[in-house]
Amino acid sequence: MRNTIKLAVLALTCSVLGSACVSSGTYDGKVAELDKALKEDAALKQENAKLRTQIEDLDKQIAIQKDAIDQFKAYGKGKAVEAGQLQAGMETLQKRLDELEKAKKAAEARAAMFRSLVEKLRSMVDAGQIKVTVRNGRMLLVLPNDILFDSGKTELKPEGKDAIAKVAKVLATMPVDRHFLVAGHTDNLPIKTKKFRSNWELSTQRAVEVVTLLIDNGMKPNQIGAAGYAEFDPAADNATAEGQKQNRRIEIVVEPNLSELPSLEGLVGK
Repeated sequence: MRNTIKLAVLALTCSVLGSACVSSGTYDGKVAELDKALKEDAALKQENAKLRTQIEDLDKQIAIQKDAIDQFKAYGKGKAVEAGQLQAGMETLQKRLDELEKAKKAAEARAAMFRSLVEKLRSMVDAGQIKVTVRNGRMLLVLPNDILFDSGKTELKPEGKDAIAKVAKVLATMPVDRHFLVAGHTDNLPIKTKKFRSNWELSTQRAVEVVTLLIDNGMKPNQIGAAGYAEFDPAADNATAEGQKQNRRIEIVVEPNLSELPSLEGLVGK
């Protein structure tokens, strides 16, 4: 059915454009590009939905805590004998409520930052040059290896340099207290050359190359670091060629600020 529709659309296009009619192969390529763009947009919407769900969950917890406080207040009226216990319970509940409010505020800030990065990098996202995502609780900018480096090499390709320069301009506008980690990743195919004894050296050197270019394009050195993970933090299954392709990548991790992390108060022994 799809082929019939494709032929009909192609025929109609030819009748309108005449000599400018595209080939079936060109048409298939455009359809593939459209499909890819739709999938990327769906993935971004899914990540945004996850962040919204976190905020909704926090809202529910806050409502529960507020209800508990109201119950304590109602129960406490006229209970002078139990005033001390009630006061301690109220203080505990209020502290928990404050923590939830803080967590909600941080979650809303992360969601806003996620949406902002997607929009600022929209042209690159649509072109398949970068993906903004959340994995294992970390916000990531993922650049596929094929636009950055040739196989086994650490010299950035012209297309890769252009992509990194665009990313640097966006990240350089973020607050000065925001830090980033450039992480190099490979597939599980071993490398052993005179220059690189293993994928550790290859992935680390690639991360350093990206960091250097980011700094050259406006990012502050004290905001960014480099790390290599070799093949040991895969994003996909290395058992397939497509999985290996996804694992060959550079990730720019948007590191959380200390204010965004859960409090460690009470965990350290006195």
